[in-house]
Amino acid sequence: MSERSNGRQIPVVVLAGFLGSGKTTLLNHLLHRSGGSRIGAVVNDFGAIEIDAMAVAGALGDSTVSLGNGCLCCAVDGSELDVYLERLARPCAGIDVIVIEASGLAEPQELVRMVLASEHPGIVYGGLVEVVDAAEFDDTRSRHPEIDRHLGLADLVVVNKVDRVTDAARVLDLVRSLVDRAAVVPATYGRVDPELLFDCRPSEERVGQLSFDDLRHEDHSGHLHAAYDSVSFVSGRPLDPRRLIRFLDSRPEGLYRIKGYVDFGPYDVGNRYAVHAVGRFLRFYPEPWPAGEERLTQLVLIGSGIDATALGGELEACGSDGAPYTDDHGMWGVLRYVQGAAEDPAA
Repeated sequence: MSERSNGRQIPVVVLAGFLGSGKTTLLNHLLHRSGGSRIGAVVNDFGAIEIDAMAVAGALGDSTVSLGNGCLCCAVDGSELDVYLERLARPCAGIDVIVIEASGLAEPQELVRMVLASEHPGIVYGGLVEVVDAAEFDDTRSRHPEIDRHLGLADLVVVNKVDRVTDAARVLDLVRSLVDRAAVVPATYGRVDPELLFDCRPSEERVGQLSFDDLRHEDHSGHLHAAYDSVSFVSGRPLDPRRLIRFLDSRPEGLYRIKGYVDFGPYDVGNRYAVHAVGRFLRFYPEPWPAGEERLTQLVLIGSGIDATALGGELEACGSDGAPYTDDHGMWGVLRYVQGAAEDPAA
């Protein structure tokens, strides 16, 4: 979440879903509503003719990597994927987010494992988005019961084609009963708000790297999809690391993303901590405080069906009691989620 020259990591989002659920339609929608962000895509068709890759190639140009004739998840290891991620993550490519569009027969767990196992320092796992065809959901589940397990792994579930069913509420409730804390949002023609997946501005144009003012004040009334809530939290009071970890470890269902910066005060006076959470995945990135910048904790939380008031109160309760001293073990919980300090503790 810091600048690329200082080790900024590009989020890699896995986009999965059964055949015909609308993954390519969703990806094309994101490409045309990216707000200036540059998206790199790895498109994995099942079959020798790479139809999906052709469908997105016009929008992506040389930012498309196509892997045809087989499922990427069936690879013995992730070395081939690393080659393509390396290409897309080069600073000269100017990529802000990478989307891996899986084939309709892929195994999402294996794709997530590959991303988490990547040794490329320029990327970070950005979550699993599972697309569901509302009109075919009952039949798909009966023929492929493994779909339930896929939904249980997801960080965000897009219930697509709700315009084609008369009982959309029933389908949404059924999907919610099958997920594990994931946000569930309805959609038609894959139209979800891109902010659910990534920041809608290229990193070079962000003031302070995260546009908190824009997120607080932007007019969302014209968005194609607004079935989510966001909470902005800003505090000049340092947070207590133990209290924050308790909050993060017990974050509620539907809270899909957390991003921002945390001031731990006397626990680390030299660094602020960039935080990146998507679904159950959590990472902290310590980085020096920019010279002359006010020391604030600034967080944005995004989810579906969340209680914004309650979350704001819980974050407020994470504030430090103001003691000028610290104990030796106070930061241990945070350091579990610092890359390199532990081995994928949130995976």
